[in-house]
Amino acid sequence: MKKFVAVSGNIGVGKSTLVELLSERLGWEPFYEPVGENPYLADFYNDMHAWSFQSQIFFLTRRLRSHHQLLDHPTSAIQDRSVYEDAEIFAYNLHLQKQMDERDYQTYRELYQVLTQFLPPPDLVIYLRASVKTLIQRISQRGRDYEQQIQQDYLDRLNILYESWIENFTLCPVLTIPSDDLDYVAHNSHLDLIVSKIQEKLAGKEEVVFEAAEVAYVNNHPL
Repeated sequence: MKKFVAVSGNIGVGKSTLVELLSERLGWEPFYEPVGENPYLADFYNDMHAWSFQSQIFFLTRRLRSHHQLLDHPTSAIQDRSVYEDAEIFAYNLHLQKQMDERDYQTYRELYQVLTQFLPPPDLVIYLRASVKTLIQRISQRGRDYEQQIQQDYLDRLNILYESWIENFTLCPVLTIPSDDLDYVAHNSHLDLIVSKIQEKLAGKEEVVFEAAEVAYVNNHPL
């Protein structure tokens, strides 16, 4: 049966990599976040207040387009970051930090609510949870120039909003992956564990979690 899965999480947590690995392993069509295409992104990181509205509108538009493409795709598909995160995490954070004016935020929010009102949700959201220390490490490793200016407190605020959002998210099932402890790039056994949990969740099993003993085992027996 055709499935639609979204991978969620903070900047640098490893969403795109997991999307790539899962699409190869499970034969799902990948839909990636349009980071490199955003013509406002470099300007946004240099001056968030001046460019926040334009950047978020771009992301919202592209994410909605991807969401529709996923729904129309004939096979199972997996998306790098959901449309919900754009509004509930990033735009909301910019508003809280007064980097997006009240007028712009309300315009953005109304547009988001109207456009997403009739969108069918994913079958599963995979939430990659990681500490700020891990995020900074991974951002540094991938070496995108415009990301090197991202401050630790910004990532910390996003993490807080992510935790609040995922705790209250009810549109579809959620699988939380402890990304500080699992390196699915270096170790096939870690990816195997993740795949098995995803399959259990998609099969309708409700209480699917990563037990500490399971994570400890794959860390002690890396393949």
